[in-house]
Amino acid sequence: MSTSQSNPTSLSVSQALTAAISNRTEFFAAAQQNDTDCYRIFHGTVEGVNGLNIDRYGDAWLIQSFHQALTEDELAQVSELLIQQAQLPIIYNDRSNKNSRVLNRLSDESEAFATSAQVMHENGILFSSKLRHEGQDPLLFLDMRVGREYVKAHSEGRSVLNLFSYTCGIGTAAAVGGASRVVNIDFSSFALAAGKKNAKLNHVEEVCEFVQSDAFPALRQLAGLKVGGRRNQKLPAYPKLAATQFDLVFLDPPRYAKSPFGIVDLINDYQSLFKPALLTTKAKGTIVCCNNVAKVDRQAWFDSLVRCVEKQGRQVTKHTWLDCHEDFPSFDGNHPLKIVALTLS
Repeated sequence: MSTSQSNPTSLSVSQALTAAISNRTEFFAAAQQNDTDCYRIFHGTVEGVNGLNIDRYGDAWLIQSFHQALTEDELAQVSELLIQQAQLPIIYNDRSNKNSRVLNRLSDESEAFATSAQVMHENGILFSSKLRHEGQDPLLFLDMRVGREYVKAHSEGRSVLNLFSYTCGIGTAAAVGGASRVVNIDFSSFALAAGKKNAKLNHVEEVCEFVQSDAFPALRQLAGLKVGGRRNQKLPAYPKLAATQFDLVFLDPPRYAKSPFGIVDLINDYQSLFKPALLTTKAKGTIVCCNNVAKVDRQAWFDSLVRCVEKQGRQVTKHTWLDCHEDFPSFDGNHPLKIVALTLS
């Protein structure tokens, strides 16, 4: 199947989506059985139309184009196929500009729906949803389902640290899984507000804590290290945290971000985050590491994590790769999102 189409026709979009739906027959049945109504129905870069993604988010279909806007005819054909699957409202977000912000206007009725709070289900866990809001991305990253499943299955009676928590999907899954304590850390008050809503939806708010902070000072304090910053940068105020270790740490940083405290760079400097994160991980505890950059080689990245652990005088006693589910197909099994759970001595 072609990996990209610079000028796809309506027929090609329709054919590609039809094939994707056919390939997911068993997946749809399993999702229904597992009380899951949020998943990807079309992963365009792999399935034939580069930059076109179509997802179900609860009681709605979300179409997003990142490289080239759909024509009216293409949108009509896609919509017809989606309605055949389930008669749900359809929201189209054209994000084909370089900054990835939504370009297209909706009807008043569709706009009201897209900006209203919805609820979706994943393996019986409830998550809040808005298809258009002050941020850019939907409030739950669907390719991280395998991470939420792992954390839910390995959190009973354990303390959990959820770094770069966004809307706290991982933290919510941990709490539902029986965690004794969940600390969610993110810089965005908007994301944490959604996380609080998720905790409340699942009646686990008493287990969950929410810390609005840059990850660098939060991590360094929890690791018992001195908080520093980039050269000649005045450090803003940050929440004070006591040094603490956790049974399970989840590290899912963005590709690149810059702040007075440091630079997040998943290509060149994953260790600046990984080192303090592993110091917050208890002996016999687990740290789950994520890297969403396609150009980062899976084995080379894994080897660098092991070396970093060994430099701290510890060992990786077990590791488990978490592979994305089949609604997120990849070329030759090499998914851009790499997730590995490391158990440390």
